[in-house]
Amino acid sequence: MKIALLTLGTRGDVQPYAVLGQSLVKRGHSVILCTARNFDGLAQEYGLEFNPIEFDYQELLASDEGKKILKANPLAIKKNLARWIYPLVENSLNEFYRLARAYDKIIYHPKTLADAFAHRMPEKMIAAAVVPALEPTSEFRNPALSGFPIPSFLNKFSYRLTGLSRRMFAKPISRFRERNNLPNPETRIEIPFIYGISSHFLTRPKDYPESHRFMGFWFTESRDKLSSELERFISEGEPPLVITFGSMPFQGRVSITGLINAVTARLGARVVLVKGWGVSDDETLNTNKNVYVTETAPFDALFPKVKAVIHHGGIGTTAECLRAGKPMLICPVFYPIGDQRFWGDQAVKKGVGVKPLPVSKITVAKFIERVKELLNKKTLYINSDRLAEKISGENGVREAARIIEKSSHLSEAREFR
Repeated sequence: MKIALLTLGTRGDVQPYAVLGQSLVKRGHSVILCTARNFDGLAQEYGLEFNPIEFDYQELLASDEGKKILKANPLAIKKNLARWIYPLVENSLNEFYRLARAYDKIIYHPKTLADAFAHRMPEKMIAAAVVPALEPTSEFRNPALSGFPIPSFLNKFSYRLTGLSRRMFAKPISRFRERNNLPNPETRIEIPFIYGISSHFLTRPKDYPESHRFMGFWFTESRDKLSSELERFISEGEPPLVITFGSMPFQGRVSITGLINAVTARLGARVVLVKGWGVSDDETLNTNKNVYVTETAPFDALFPKVKAVIHHGGIGTTAECLRAGKPMLICPVFYPIGDQRFWGDQAVKKGVGVKPLPVSKITVAKFIERVKELLNKKTLYINSDRLAEKISGENGVREAARIIEKSSHLSEAREFR
């Protein structure tokens, strides 16, 4: 079967699809990943064909225009949507639609706005995500609004606000439909929806449609090993803390260097800083013997060897902490908008994390207080081990692949009749 994976966003939006695609290739399918051009290397790493889109979220976030949008400046949002975003949306939709018509099965991230043409080929389409931010539920508020104090009786209503944000793209969607002679759908089409989420960490809402299924986290085993220098650092003393912000820009009132030096001096902790894309080159700690700085590291190899993890709250990093049985402190970069605080709160509810501390609110005193709790609260480690054992019994990518293959058989049967 020829399968196309459509996604857009940062690495956290793309890598789960690559992991799923790799599993599908191993099962004998032909798989192409269609996303921003800067993920060409990632597609190669996972053995996937690649179809580039001119929509680089990482570059956009780093640009002056992107920073203005992130600050929720209404004038900047309106100006930059029309000037920068709308053309990208329309062009990407045209490419996604072209690819969708040529493939047997389409697995798409809702962020791609592929719903704009899903009604024309519903038998082909499966939506997929690792953040449950679209389907309304009364059981938890919209994860994309996790930093706002929304009372529980408004949980379901909070998902309407996501709908409002999607309406911002009505103009490029309308132009795309006109260009491709696609009428607006008269009724909502029920598309199967699979989630790379473990129900052991977040319970599937009882009021979800039956077609929405939690598969378990989409893990892969990387072939990369830790460098000999990092292995040596880990073995030379007590297990270190890991601090990483992935692809998120760290822009707090206190520098990451100041925070790490405070942790090593006041708490006697050792630290591995994984810089990723989020920490600038000048924020190094080469003079601190209790700190090891690395550009990247395979989390599946690193996390089992450390004591705990401090990170930005992306679901991918969160899931790796859970798999390794390591407690966490989440410091959301996107706040109050974004799902990072949601996962931090969920970690607290499951007893595997301490109260989240948004990067914008970090002070040395608050950070030290949270890290001290992270290092010394024994129940965090007991709960983390228990949850890791439950998660080890799941195989999310295998279950997702089975759903994709099963839906294909059902589609063929409907077409035959």
